[in-house]
Amino acid sequence: MYFDDILLHTKISIPPVVIEKQKMLDFARLYDNIPLHTDEEYAKTTAFGKLIAPGVMSFMSVWAQYLQVDILGEELLAGLSTKIEWHKPVFAEDTLFAEAEVTNLAERSDKNGIVELTFRVKNQHGVSVLTDMTQVIVKRRRQ
Repeated sequence: MYFDDILLHTKISIPPVVIEKQKMLDFARLYDNIPLHTDEEYAKTTAFGKLIAPGVMSFMSVWAQYLQVDILGEELLAGLSTKIEWHKPVFAEDTLFAEAEVTNLAERSDKNGIVELTFRVKNQHGVSVLTDMTQVIVKRRRQ
């Protein structure tokens, strides 16, 4: 979808995603290898009481589902920025439910514009676990 065709406050439903324990452990060992994510005995001694998923993995799991919806298609040129805020921990086997909203549109040039998407993510209990604001660069129809 071209920048010129995107409407402010458009909401995008994202399919739910389950945080599978083995994938969580594999991700943590590769990218966030701290005991809170990888050592079950240690995690029991923390305020969380058990392993928690790496925050970036939680968001990337939602992002992967968002890409399946693919509203921007080939007009998406590149990412510009992302800001994630974590509200509550995500645990193995949690199901994450998300909705993205177009929260800002900014013309960048005659060739492209910036689309800001805000992701609001809740777990299976309806508890907000994270919010993300991502900016992407999208082709304009008129070039």
